[in-house]
Amino acid sequence: MPEVDDRTEQRLMTDIMELLVTHYGAELSEDELDHEIERVEQALTDARTSHRGQFRKSGEPYIFHPLRVTHLAARHWMDFPSVIAALLHDVVEDTPTTLEDVRGKYGEEVAHLVDGLTKVTSKIMTRDDLKKETYRKTLLVAIDDIRVLCLKFWDRIDNLRTIDALPPHKQKLIAEETRMVYVPLAQHLGMGYVATELESLAYSLLYPRRAASYVQTIAAQKKDNIDFLRKVRAHINNACKQQKLDAHLKERWRPFSVVSGRTKHRGFTSLFTLEVQVDRIMDAYLFLGILHGIFPPIPGKIRDHLNLTSQYGYQALKTTVQADEHRMRVEITTRKLTRFNESGVLAPGFKFRHKNFSELIRSLMDGESAFDTESLRLASATIQVYTPQGEMRILPEGSSILDFAFEIHDSLGLHARRGQVNGRTRQLKTRLLDGDQVVVETSAKPEVLPKWLEWAVTPRARNSIRRYMRNKVRAA
Repeated sequence: MPEVDDRTEQRLMTDIMELLVTHYGAELSEDELDHEIERVEQALTDARTSHRGQFRKSGEPYIFHPLRVTHLAARHWMDFPSVIAALLHDVVEDTPTTLEDVRGKYGEEVAHLVDGLTKVTSKIMTRDDLKKETYRKTLLVAIDDIRVLCLKFWDRIDNLRTIDALPPHKQKLIAEETRMVYVPLAQHLGMGYVATELESLAYSLLYPRRAASYVQTIAAQKKDNIDFLRKVRAHINNACKQQKLDAHLKERWRPFSVVSGRTKHRGFTSLFTLEVQVDRIMDAYLFLGILHGIFPPIPGKIRDHLNLTSQYGYQALKTTVQADEHRMRVEITTRKLTRFNESGVLAPGFKFRHKNFSELIRSLMDGESAFDTESLRLASATIQVYTPQGEMRILPEGSSILDFAFEIHDSLGLHARRGQVNGRTRQLKTRLLDGDQVVVETSAKPEVLPKWLEWAVTPRARNSIRRYMRNKVRAA
């Protein structure tokens, strides 16, 4: 058994080092690269020493958890300080090693990341309060350094994958927390694949029998469609060769969720997507033409998210075609955009609206509860609306004219009277749609009413309304 453990550890570390060299070897000098690699190797030695004799509930040596977390971090373009922090992320919480020890050996940057991942401790606070304070601590650090939150995702993914040894009630608590907090946070960071993985793992724990049935359905579909998919790939590859187009085809079966579980009876059409990766955006449109020349497209099923990014930041051409006896979903993107779709904010070149994210997190933590999970969930799906000058504002799906007014400025929100949407006069409670142009009409004095709290969905608007009403009561 120890020999097997040693081989597994060595394989993980080899993969981690290869990923780091691949991602950063070209931008660092040979001496710089050697220095960083030595620091990673030292962090592994320190993590192994600190966790020696510790085992997880499953009986597995503890060191494999930080190793797997580190592997996920390296796969998703995280830098050397993040990888070192991933290896050491539990040493302050679970071993005699202190944060000062980490700071003294690896510097302020690594210590800052480790501290952001370390739970709050207190002898007088309840377990629920400690959990909420830990959220707040992690998110406050993430406002300035998003890497902390990304490391938390990898930690949570590995914990969910290896959770079997915990009692069922604890599994469900962790799964529900994941669904309510970490899934929408991953979506906000453009990390759609990570959000999908977290959601699927969480729902599989919350609905184990449905998940088991779903896995059986997927297995049967894969078996039944082996020959069909082989013919489809051959047909597409031959057509691409004739056009001298390099395209990589990848099969994707829909992960388990409540929604996918309900639609599994629709079979292949609902459960399968053919992913296609090409080199350039121009090639994506060329491939779309080739595909529609082979298999007729289904009218109304084409979505261009290369030029207009989807609400979660996903960038691809989407279509559905009639491929012989099956309707088949196809998503076409570039190799560069695939990195964006998989790693979001971490991928090189990804445009992340850090100011929007910071404002959202601050407003969530300014609310009535310690952490407003419902507002976070609402904010994870977004629409784009425009001012009369053509400036774009991003709001949660379901936002009203009132939310738009407070997004522009608190004073505009408090003095709002009604609005115009695409030139038509509307009440403040009117829900906005993607692409709407909005004008806010104001009154000389604030006309804030208690029912405004029912009309507003954004944390910023709701918090401003509450503050105004409290101040008004105090002044009375």
